[in-house]
Amino acid sequence: MTSSVHSGNRTAGSSTIAMELQERRKQRLMGILGQGLPTLPNYVLDLNALLSSPSVDLKKVANVIRTDPSLSAQVLRLCNSALFGLRRRVLSIEQAAILLGTERLRTMVLTCSVMQFAGKKLPKEQLMAFWQHSFLSGLLSERIARQIDYFEKEQAYLGGLLHDIGQLPLWILVLEETAKQRALPPPDWVDNIPAERDYFGMDHCKTGRMMAVSWNFMPSFIDVFENHHSPEHAQHDPYLVGIVATADQFLQTQAEHVAHQGEEGAESEGHHPPEPLDPLFLRTCLPLLGEPERLALMEVLQTEFIHLLPLVQLGLASATGAAAELPQK
Repeated sequence: MTSSVHSGNRTAGSSTIAMELQERRKQRLMGILGQGLPTLPNYVLDLNALLSSPSVDLKKVANVIRTDPSLSAQVLRLCNSALFGLRRRVLSIEQAAILLGTERLRTMVLTCSVMQFAGKKLPKEQLMAFWQHSFLSGLLSERIARQIDYFEKEQAYLGGLLHDIGQLPLWILVLEETAKQRALPPPDWVDNIPAERDYFGMDHCKTGRMMAVSWNFMPSFIDVFENHHSPEHAQHDPYLVGIVATADQFLQTQAEHVAHQGEEGAESEGHHPPEPLDPLFLRTCLPLLGEPERLALMEVLQTEFIHLLPLVQLGLASATGAAAELPQK
């Protein structure tokens, strides 16, 4: 009887300590969100206004971007990387706007601003993995939008590109905990919603929503950041959320496939079961598509992934290397 009481007390005590640690991490995460993350620079709002005009003044656009020399250099280097596959070398912001299109340029300015911030906070290896997934998600979301005739293709690209932005503050907290030699989350915590909630007291979908609200993003993007792991809960634009969720989950299946092959070893690679042509996530994310449309979309995703992966890897190696050389403010 006494032994049972002591065991119960130890269990209750361990649970209380775990809850206290989780609450401490959650409060620190809120502090990072409140003070450690960048607010969007004023020039981003100015550019939004200029690039949304029916008649875009490229000279004014270039002048605004040039107010931040390091941003200008990073935009041009990213334009000239293999990531965008432009046939001509971009020498000026005006050329970037012409060759990329004003919507893509607006996306790039925002991306470069976030990359500059993240580059100061995260090790290069983590930064590369994060942006590889982000750019692939953006590009595949754009392809999905084109395949299913979703009219806001640039919104699909931007939503896919930034859907996981809520992971950045989580990474910052993990690095702080590592430096202080404290208990860390399990190795598979990234994009693992239950593990994130258990360790941080919230997940990256919630932190992403908070960031999107503070940056005054439109409701459809807030919806993407918050619900890309649960597209059935989307409220403002379920189709956009479903597109981004499809790209995200497709990339997760590819990562799991590669990991599984690595565990089996080269000698058993031929015995790996084939991937289903119509996976369950397509039915969940885009429930209005019929079976022929789902099969066609899966074929497009597999083909585009094979084509895009080396381009993104090469482009990011160039872009992040260039970012490291830029003077930091």
